[in-house]
Amino acid sequence: MERKIRVLVAKPGLDGHDRGAKIIARALRDAGMEVIYTGLHQTTEMIVETAVQEDVNVIALSLLSGAHMTLFTDVTKLLKEKKMEDVLVVGGGVIPEDDIPELKKAGVSGIFGPGTHTETIVKFIKKNVKR
Repeated sequence: MERKIRVLVAKPGLDGHDRGAKIIARALRDAGMEVIYTGLHQTTEMIVETAVQEDVNVIALSLLSGAHMTLFTDVTKLLKEKKMEDVLVVGGGVIPEDDIPELKKAGVSGIFGPGTHTETIVKFIKKNVKR
């Protein structure tokens, strides 16, 4: 039996809005994935440590505060330090188009802004996850 895709949904930093993260978590769960939701106000270190402990395939970061360039790239750097480059990192929230190329260069594979259909995110993860 094939192992389900394990996704860590995380809210880094001081962003206190988690409605979108909860919607994504539910959509991923409904698509047959195992979802671990960390809750609000997580440090990047806490997120990566949880990813290690939970042996996840994907980290889905959600951020509305504008600190995505720092927090998303910190997560990808910490994953590299832990030799976990095989973990797919995706991000969502209010992220300017101009920032997307730099985030992708840093290792964030997919960026999904407001209004993205949940099925688009599910398909992206299924297509790009490494097992």
